[in-house]
Amino acid sequence: MPDIAVTYSLSPFVSAYPWTSGTGFGAKYTDPTTAIPDGANGLAFQGSADVAVAHATTPFVSAYPWTPGAGFGTKYTNPTTGPTGSGIAVGFQGSADIVIAHSATPFVSAYPWTPGTGFGTKYTNPTTPPSSAGRGVAFQGSTEVAIGHNLTPFISTYPWTPGTGFGTKYTNPTTPPVSVGNGVDFQGSADIAVAHNTTPFVSAYPWTPGTGFGTKYTNPVTGPAGNGQEVAFQGSTEVAIAHSATPFVSAYPWTSGTGFGTKYTNPTTLPQGTGLGVAFLGSVDIAVSHDGTPFVSVYPWTIGTGFGTKYTDPVTPPVSTGSGVAFTVTAAVGFLPTAMRAVELEVEPPGVTAY
Repeated sequence: MPDIAVTYSLSPFVSAYPWTSGTGFGAKYTDPTTAIPDGANGLAFQGSADVAVAHATTPFVSAYPWTPGAGFGTKYTNPTTGPTGSGIAVGFQGSADIVIAHSATPFVSAYPWTPGTGFGTKYTNPTTPPSSAGRGVAFQGSTEVAIGHNLTPFISTYPWTPGTGFGTKYTNPTTPPVSVGNGVDFQGSADIAVAHNTTPFVSAYPWTPGTGFGTKYTNPVTGPAGNGQEVAFQGSTEVAIAHSATPFVSAYPWTSGTGFGTKYTNPTTLPQGTGLGVAFLGSVDIAVSHDGTPFVSVYPWTIGTGFGTKYTDPVTPPVSTGSGVAFTVTAAVGFLPTAMRAVELEVEPPGVTAY
């Protein structure tokens, strides 16, 4: 059975629940014994074995073993050389590595990861680091990593080698995103998309491992209605963007080599406020974290049709603006992305500093 977790700006900063497709939220798991110290931003599950949360104050990332049906274990020891500023996003590369995007130079920190042990010795910083605060993280298999960030070119991508870390930065896209790169995601090894602040609010590109960006895909005919906060692919068939204006989430069929199809109909019951995070559970469900109560909304998902009727809210919902949302990954869903990770903020909830 999968699980779902949501991060937010007030104590206890993260809420996690068992999840059953077709039924929805179970009873909230007990909060971690060693609490996150301040406003939580992005989070990521490593399969169903570990969970990491990027947050606003030192040590800027907290990680825990995860047990399906039980929840948080005893917090892992902090990395010896931690991130240098507020953690904004986090992503796992399989069970081998972890990367945190953060607010101070070098704007990204990466470590080997061992389930049951935690952080290894920090990898060397990239030779050409992101130009400003890192806001989004995504791995493409074990061969590439992408960081969305605040200043031009708004996205930086690198070859990745487990055990070694960052390679030489790929050339920037010919037509880069036009503003702050918030969320970023790969569609397998074929495509990459960036959610950003200025119209068209999302930019997508063909991707070739070892080469990098291709020519930008045509923008969707009906684009997101506001600042793009997060983007997520569902396998090779769909893409969704959480954004700052109603309907707060927009989803499209996706065809590699062609790009965006005709926008799916909005969900009947919209998220309540700016969509900050979005995550698919395989091909069966989609979750959106947002800045109005109940702070997370989840819907059944049907390929080729889109959103179903919203699931009932959790009995014990998050207590403030939902920053990030992620599902664990289990064999039962039949879909195993490299990293399930969540939001890179543009509209920060109260108590979280903007960068």
